[in-house]
Amino acid sequence: MAAPAANSSWVAKPQSSSSSLEHLASNSFFKTQTCTTTSKRPKNNITCSLQTPSVLHFPKQSPTYSPSKQPKGTSSSPSSNSFPQNWNLLQRAAASALDAIENALVSHERQHPLPKAADPRVQIAGNFAPVPENPVSHSLPVTGKIPDCIQGVYVRNGANPLHEPVAGHHFFDGDGMVHAVQFNKGSVSYACRFTETNRFVQERSLGRPVFPKAIGELHGHSGVARLLLFYSRALFGLVDPSHGSGCANAGLVYFNNRLLAMSEDDLPYHVRVTPSGDLKTVGRFDFDGQLNSTMIAHPKVDPVSGKLFALSYDVVQKPYLKYFRFSPDGSKSPDVEIPIDEPTMMHDFAITENFVVVPDQQIVFKLPEMIRGGSPVIYDKNKMSRFGILDKNATDASGIKWIEAPDCFCFHLWNAWEEPETEEVVVIGSCMTPPDSIFNECDENLKSVLSEIRLNLKTGKSTRRQIISESEQVNLEAGMVNRNLLGRKTRYAYLALAEPWPKVSGFAKVDLSTGEVRKYIYGDQRLRRRASLFPKRV
Repeated sequence: MAAPAANSSWVAKPQSSSSSLEHLASNSFFKTQTCTTTSKRPKNNITCSLQTPSVLHFPKQSPTYSPSKQPKGTSSSPSSNSFPQNWNLLQRAAASALDAIENALVSHERQHPLPKAADPRVQIAGNFAPVPENPVSHSLPVTGKIPDCIQGVYVRNGANPLHEPVAGHHFFDGDGMVHAVQFNKGSVSYACRFTETNRFVQERSLGRPVFPKAIGELHGHSGVARLLLFYSRALFGLVDPSHGSGCANAGLVYFNNRLLAMSEDDLPYHVRVTPSGDLKTVGRFDFDGQLNSTMIAHPKVDPVSGKLFALSYDVVQKPYLKYFRFSPDGSKSPDVEIPIDEPTMMHDFAITENFVVVPDQQIVFKLPEMIRGGSPVIYDKNKMSRFGILDKNATDASGIKWIEAPDCFCFHLWNAWEEPETEEVVVIGSCMTPPDSIFNECDENLKSVLSEIRLNLKTGKSTRRQIISESEQVNLEAGMVNRNLLGRKTRYAYLALAEPWPKVSGFAKVDLSTGEVRKYIYGDQRLRRRASLFPKRV
């Protein structure tokens, strides 16, 4: 089995769709890693993502509406007799015209090389290639013996495109797919299913991608053209973005008897684990009409209070950032608008016993950059990174305390806690350099350094230290701590060994106080796809 991923969770054995599911301690998961299912792995000599095969392999699909075949090297476009039957003559004419414009756009784009951060031959090749859905398979072969204490379902979320890209594609652009491994009295089953988002259902019906891809396509003038194409299709009723356009591919949380899959560009989606161990999308979830904005990919459940804490950011209009929480029964608090100067990427945040920790870092959104031919995701070197400390029960942001943390970018935060004796908030995260290397092409090798950041509430100053010694330094990502101790001081963290980046060759148990690292390596030429970062139990 793979190491914990930030998009993963433990779910106790489901007796029914409404059953309460027991949380298992993360160190129990760590102990079970010797219990691995057997499988044959083909040999390869891949040592980094740029050496993966450039041939894309996509599982065969059976769409309701499929585009006509085109000569190799051109994009697909629908034939006149293959339109959805409910389209009228105006819609069919509009579809043909817009498809012709898209074909011309794709032809123009293919005259210029794609950056590695948007090239599907790099982003989704090799062991990053898409996989098909897998209906539940029972009684899988097991090497060794599964401990009796392991009962339940381990679930993980990740990006997995349904259709082959016609243009740029970033790994984070893929459709959400949830994988579930169920443990039941020593027997193991496995299933993986797409999360049937509004976007996914429409593209499956049309037989091709039509929604713009936020990272892989929306850059430069062609990104502006793609947005105009998409909104033109929406104007003629060819696509319907009114019920969301997110992929639900970046996070999982189990809250109030529901497993929620999410990405920060949409509302969560409720996914049910069936008694047999299969997966079924229930639908887009707005907390009974209470949530009308997007929600961050990695909300936090306080293990003591049972409350869910979340952020929502907007890249177009103010307020750019909001904070809210849910009581254990699912009742939502009013939004707290947090004033920030510009739209900022906040993929993750942290909680302590009394506070929420909000990272306001140097990766920002500047949509006008597209008009100037660049990417809207920008590393702003002139911006000072900082962390905001806000009371969990705040009704407004007047009490937030900002503490600067120079040159600090943590895509994920694994935990945080308070140390009253020094009046500090301690944050554990993986600091990435260069900060924008995930999104934009960069010659410098990416480093992801597990770090302890101390925020002094009295002096307003911060300090940062590497937890692992320089001689032992490795890229650590896709991690977690014991969720029963989230927001409290923890000794250990469990993270993926992202070596060679961005592939995962094993996982590590790190002593946060001593820096001691215990590694489990999958073996020669055995690499795992990187998922999102965080195991939860459902």
